[in-house]
Amino acid sequence: MATITRTFADLDLNFTAHPVTKDITMRYDENAVKTSLKNLILTSNYERPFHSEIGTPIKRLLFEQSGPMTDSLIKQAIIDTVNNFEPRVVLMDVTCRSPQDTNSVYVSITFRIVNTQRPLNLNIVLERTR
Repeated sequence: MATITRTFADLDLNFTAHPVTKDITMRYDENAVKTSLKNLILTSNYERPFHSEIGTPIKRLLFEQSGPMTDSLIKQAIIDTVNNFEPRVVLMDVTCRSPQDTNSVYVSITFRIVNTQRPLNLNIVLERTR
């Protein structure tokens, strides 16, 4: 019986040129999914034209008083967004922690790609900007 392997590919959003073909480079499998997750999390609602439902309220939540309640809201926003808009991922765990006086939130997302068993980890530092 032949096994079917899927390859996930996305454009590299840095738009770097391939050294030989001079075409835009691609990201594959783990790197493509990690980049997609990061872009989903850092996208605000109403930021994408005609798709106001895609995104999270995280940028707004970063200006709230930091603490366990804000961490819980950020965690739930990430879980909802990943489950709704990234079908290539099976979410395993999301942890958020915001140390005192750092004005940032450390997010760790543990997931696996669909039809694989190996867990992957994505760490993101969310910081407030003007």
